[in-house]
Amino acid sequence: MKVCGKDILVHGRLLRTARMDGDKYEFLQDPETVLEGIRSSGIRVDLFTFLQKPPETEPKFNYPMERDNLAVLRVSTFDHWWTKTVDAKTRNMVRKAEKKGVQVREMPFDDNLLRGISGVYNECPVRQGKPFAHYGKDMETLRQEFGTFPDSSIFIAAFLGDAMIGFIKLVCDETRTQAGLMQIVSMVQHRDKAPSNALVAQAVRACADRGISYLAYSNFAYGNKQRDSLSDFKKSNGFERIDLPRYYVPMTLLGSAALRLGLHRKLTNRVPEPVLARLRELRSSWYKRKLQPAAETAWSEKTESPAVTPRSAGTV
Repeated sequence: MKVCGKDILVHGRLLRTARMDGDKYEFLQDPETVLEGIRSSGIRVDLFTFLQKPPETEPKFNYPMERDNLAVLRVSTFDHWWTKTVDAKTRNMVRKAEKKGVQVREMPFDDNLLRGISGVYNECPVRQGKPFAHYGKDMETLRQEFGTFPDSSIFIAAFLGDAMIGFIKLVCDETRTQAGLMQIVSMVQHRDKAPSNALVAQAVRACADRGISYLAYSNFAYGNKQRDSLSDFKKSNGFERIDLPRYYVPMTLLGSAALRLGLHRKLTNRVPEPVLARLRELRSSWYKRKLQPAAETAWSEKTESPAVTPRSAGTV
């Protein structure tokens, strides 16, 4: 539903929780106006949640809150990021991408971009030991998913020759002072060319050129999982953890009861991290046995087919 010009998503059957479409990328300056709009919409919402805008870490609103976190990079100039924020290893990774022939540039939202994204998504049905959720999506689905926030999105693509091998979608907030890194995906087969590092570097340059002061890269830590390869990648590229208030506003008696009982939290957040780590290992082993043959077949078919790279992906 749309309230006060904001798209609001409602999830759940028994406990209906609402949040903004673009939560973590867009922020509320006047939450009470949105809350009044939800109350008068006629749609049942038990609990509404929103995250306070970074970099302000002290609570600004008098609602129930818990701490959430974002990975945030403070941006001034590209040269400052390059010489003062990241270390020699990260700079060498960006240089490596350039030496390997990776070129990065901004692209408009059009069919060329979508064909390139399709090529990246459909490289392989398995990533990180589990089914890749975006594998096999058709052009119309991609058009709908990437067409969100049309006036505030920046697309950056990495190319090897004429083939797109990775991309980023940035979404600016309404003040144009912050941007959120909504999507970053690179081809597994070109990981040795460091396209993701090149994409982040170009994202920093794009923010610096536009006067965007903060670049957010989703969460720094997820639940009890405090450190992994993704958080290490964020840290090496200059992102820092910022703990922010996440507000939970009960809209019904059910919402109030659920908040008191902690039912708004994910079940996995209550499980100790060592147990979760072991469960993730078992899941990866199971998917490897189940899906690896299919992944190898798909990989073989794509590498033998001339259609592995979109022909027009390099045309801007």
